[in-house]
Amino acid sequence: MDITVETIKRELPRLLREDPELRHYLLEIARGHFADRVQTDDRFDRVLDELRRDREEQARKWDEQTQLWREQNRKWDEQNREQRLNWDEQNRKWEEQNRKWDEQNREQKLNRDEQNRKWEESRREFDRVHEEIMAQAKKHDRSIGALGARWGLQSEAAFRNALAGILETSFGVSVRNVCEFDDAGEVFGRPDQVEIDIIVKNGMLLLMELKSSIDKSGMYIFERKARFYERHHNRKADRLIVISPMIDPRAIPVAQALGIETYGDSLDVPVE
Repeated sequence: MDITVETIKRELPRLLREDPELRHYLLEIARGHFADRVQTDDRFDRVLDELRRDREEQARKWDEQTQLWREQNRKWDEQNREQRLNWDEQNRKWEEQNRKWDEQNREQKLNRDEQNRKWEESRREFDRVHEEIMAQAKKHDRSIGALGARWGLQSEAAFRNALAGILETSFGVSVRNVCEFDDAGEVFGRPDQVEIDIIVKNGMLLLMELKSSIDKSGMYIFERKARFYERHHNRKADRLIVISPMIDPRAIPVAQALGIETYGDSLDVPVE
C-alpha cells in the first residue's frame, strides 16, 4: 500500500479521534521524546512558582531598597536642612563681617586721604625748605669753590717757592719755572700756554708738576707737557716727578704706567 506523507497528515487526526488504541500507541511512542500534559503542567507550575518566588523576592528587595532610599533621603533632607541653617548663619556672619569691613575700609580711606593731604602739605613745605637750602648751598659752594681755587693757586705757588728755596739752598741745584706757548695744541688739544717746573743738577734734567691736588687726567696732562718740553728742547728728561698733598688713588697706577714718580711732600723727593 502506497501511503504518502500527505495522506498521513490528512488522515491521522481523524484516526486519532476514532481509534483510541492508535491514539494510545502514538502517545506511548511519543512519551519517550515529549513530556505528557501532566508533566508539562507540572513543569509550568514549577516555573510559575519559581517566577512568583523570584518576583516576590525581588519585590521584597525593592521594598527594602526603597525603605533604605527613603531613610537615606530623610537623612539627606535633615542634613540639607542643617546645612542650610549653617549656611544661613554663615552668610549672616559674612554679611556682618562684610559690613564691618566696608565700614573699616571707609574709615581707613578717610584716614588715608587725610594723611595724604598732610603728607602733601609736608612735601610742599619740605620742597620749599629744600629749595631754599639748595639755593644757600649753591651760593656757599660757589664761594667755597672760588676760595678753594684761590687757595690752590696760592698753595701751588707756595710749594714751588719752598721747593726752589730748599733745593737751591741745600742741594745747589737750579730750579726754574718754564712757560712756553704750544702753537700746535700738542698738550691741551688746542694752542695754549704750557707751564712746567724743571730742575737741573750736574747735567741731570728733572721735570716736575707741583699741584694742590691731582687726578688721572692731571697725570696724563703732565706726561704730555713733559714730552712737549723734550721735543721742543731736544732733550730727554731723566725723571718725571709729581708733588701733591692730594693725589687721587686712581691716578697712582696711571703714574706708574707713565714712569712718573709721585710724592706727597717736597721733602720726600730724593735728589741725586
